[in-house]
Amino acid sequence: MTAIKHALQRDIFTPNDERLLSIVNVCKAGKKKKNCFLCATVTTERPVQVKVVKVKKSDKGDFYKRQIAWALRDLAVVDAKDAIKENPEFDLHFEKIYKWVASSTAEKNAFISCIWKLNQRYLRKKIDFVNVSSQLLEESVPSGENQSVTGGDEEAVDEYQELNAREEQDIEIMMEGCECAISNAEAFAERLSRELQVLDGANIQSIMASEKQVNILMKLLDEALKEVDQIELKLSSYEEMLQSVKEQMDQISESNHLIHLSNTNNVKLLSEIEFLVNHMDLAKGHIKALQEGDLASSRGIEACTNAADALLQCMNVALRPGHDMLLAVKEQQQHFSELREQFARRLANHLNNVFVQQGHDQSSTLAQHSVELTLPNHHPFHRDLLRYAKLMEWLKSTDYGKYEGLTKNYMDYLSRLYEREIKDFFEVAKIKMTGTTKESKKFATLPRKESAVKQETESLHGSSGKLTGSTSSLNKLSVQSSGNRRSQSSSLLDMGNMSASDLDVADRTKFDKIFEQVLSELEPLCLAEQDFISKFFKLQQHQSMPGSMTEAEDLDGGTLPRQHNSGAPLPVSSEKDMIRQMMIKIFRCIEPELNNLIALGDKIDSFNSLYMLVKMSHHVWTAQNVDPASFLSTTLGNVLVTIKRNFDKCISNQIRQMEEVKISKKSKVGILPFVTEFEEFAGLAESIFKNAERRGDLDKAYTKLIRGVFVNVEKVANESQKTPRDVVMMENFHHIFATLSRLKISCLEAEKKEAKQKYTDHLQSYVIYSLGQPLEKLNHFFEGVEARVAQGIREEEVSYQLAFNKQELRKVIKEYPGKEVKKGLDNLYKKVDKHLCEEENLLQVVWHSMQDEFIRQYKHFEGLIARCYPGSGVTMEFTIQDILDYCSSIAQSH
Repeated sequence: MTAIKHALQRDIFTPNDERLLSIVNVCKAGKKKKNCFLCATVTTERPVQVKVVKVKKSDKGDFYKRQIAWALRDLAVVDAKDAIKENPEFDLHFEKIYKWVASSTAEKNAFISCIWKLNQRYLRKKIDFVNVSSQLLEESVPSGENQSVTGGDEEAVDEYQELNAREEQDIEIMMEGCECAISNAEAFAERLSRELQVLDGANIQSIMASEKQVNILMKLLDEALKEVDQIELKLSSYEEMLQSVKEQMDQISESNHLIHLSNTNNVKLLSEIEFLVNHMDLAKGHIKALQEGDLASSRGIEACTNAADALLQCMNVALRPGHDMLLAVKEQQQHFSELREQFARRLANHLNNVFVQQGHDQSSTLAQHSVELTLPNHHPFHRDLLRYAKLMEWLKSTDYGKYEGLTKNYMDYLSRLYEREIKDFFEVAKIKMTGTTKESKKFATLPRKESAVKQETESLHGSSGKLTGSTSSLNKLSVQSSGNRRSQSSSLLDMGNMSASDLDVADRTKFDKIFEQVLSELEPLCLAEQDFISKFFKLQQHQSMPGSMTEAEDLDGGTLPRQHNSGAPLPVSSEKDMIRQMMIKIFRCIEPELNNLIALGDKIDSFNSLYMLVKMSHHVWTAQNVDPASFLSTTLGNVLVTIKRNFDKCISNQIRQMEEVKISKKSKVGILPFVTEFEEFAGLAESIFKNAERRGDLDKAYTKLIRGVFVNVEKVANESQKTPRDVVMMENFHHIFATLSRLKISCLEAEKKEAKQKYTDHLQSYVIYSLGQPLEKLNHFFEGVEARVAQGIREEEVSYQLAFNKQELRKVIKEYPGKEVKKGLDNLYKKVDKHLCEEENLLQVVWHSMQDEFIRQYKHFEGLIARCYPGSGVTMEFTIQDILDYCSSIAQSH
């Protein structure tokens, strides 16, 4: 082992400026034995670093190599496994635990002892030695003594006491004074020994010489001790004298503490009393106002409001711990509760009386509005009730049961009142609508201007005599008048004659004004009532309902209505829902009355659905901008759905009636009735839907109607027997194109182009078909010429054909002198005139197209003569100018 130690020092540690202090031959526990060495080393340079190095023999076996090194300061635990029995196993706990088996127990003990000594000397942080025999662990070496590090290992390098700078300097001076200090160490050591003996002798003599002085010092110390004893006796007497003074001062201090504590308690007691008096004392004036205050006058209402607020503040004061145990506080709270109950009962009774009185007063004013299309104004009554708004808020926060009862009573009285007002209002509107229709017969025979003037001067509100009939008489009037008008399923064809009259336009305008006035009267009425409910019942200031109103409760008998007309549940989750539920209860008759009015308007004239769709859409859009979830927005939205269904039904009826149209087999077709009616519908719709919010609905209706018109025009043209198909298609699509061009409907641009294309195609087809009649033989001759050329015969050789020589050409040309041509054109003009209708006025257009087509054929014939019969001198017996003159004279003569 010594040879290995010297080899490791020489080959591995000396080049790294390290000294090897201890070595142990180990292998890893539990694995195939691969021996290696654990070495404890220190560096020769300062500061000293202590390491545990693992050294392993190379694979070739020639030399040792350094494998891994751990700093001793990273070692946490040394576990020797067993402190009594010999055991070669031990563990070293660095960042991980390394388990080793030493080659012998002696080597293990020597290595652990070295580690313990290095830890004692160089490390502040002490390593934990577990299961190590106490004999191995020596006491740590004092800093001023020279002791060996290794203890029992003679081979190990001795531990040395580190020299300071002064000691190093003295040794150097001493060694410089001795010549043999370096060359002969034994002589130098012997010299040092002799000098040490001399110094020891001198030291002993010095100690013996100072014995007298030591005795003198000891005597002085004895005298000092006697003086100390005397001082202690005096201090004891002084302490006994001060003890009585201390007891007196303690008594005075305790008395002062009791006085201070008493004063503190008195101040706190006074503060509590002042708090209770200031916060729980209600003025006599407030008590009198609560018990006897006049709730009818403005001054009395103000006094009661102030008193109620003061009472609420007294009742809601945040009492400090223990206050509720005081008898006076309990009595005062009981007094406040009685005042609250008494005033709440008095307030609820008074407001109920106010509701009943106002309902009676408002009912008496109905006669003033019975003949006018206006609703009574509730603003004065709202203004009077709003004086109690703060008291209602107080009642809501203090006695929710009475507040709930007032809410129910208000809805009961107001719902009956509004139901009478609204039903009477709608009765007037229905009479004005049906009255307009009934009176229209009187103006049917009047001249146009006179009828229009009479319609304009008629008052929208009508006369007072119109409201004399009962509900049954109104229904009879509706049935009678509707028999003279179109029903809801009436088609565009049925209203062809009436729609052109000023009377029909005036009726529709009158209906539009009546319907708009109905909506204009209902809207402010609902908004005013909703605003009043919000302010009076203080429903806009809280996020959720207190108490038992967290679910859908009906105030009619305890809870709000759980369902609206549609049957959907309406839970009250916020105060906005509460407002909406109250509005539904109060104005429950509005939606049914509106639906009845819409049904009547649609029965009078199906086109009224256009007016109603635009007006209702505008009002719904306005209401949704204010509050999308409000009662007004929801109700008008539901009614708008009904109007939209009627509008869609009207469009579907028009398309169905187009498909069912029948034409006469004996008369010419002309412009089809549903084409004219589409023009009227589009003109009316464009005037109604100008800048309307529901333009998309009209565009969809346009698309459906125009496709129906296109399909049915072609259907009628195919079925026509007297009028050529091309004429029917040409005239009707020309009319459609003219209508779309005039109205400039953006969504029908594609249909407008299609109509123009169909008109152009069928015009050209009709012209070509009709022009073959005047020059029939000439046409057949040149068709034969073109057929020969197409078969491969050269154009200049056609004249050699027997059937197409010059003589045959002259015979055919002679059959068509100018007079015959003019006669043929005149017959053609008459035939075209019979085919075309006067209302579309396309005769001149068709005639001009025929003239151009005839001239084109003439030029084609001349070209064939020039190419196929060159130099023959054969020409037509009439010229292009003759054709122009013929056509012009024929057109003028007719």
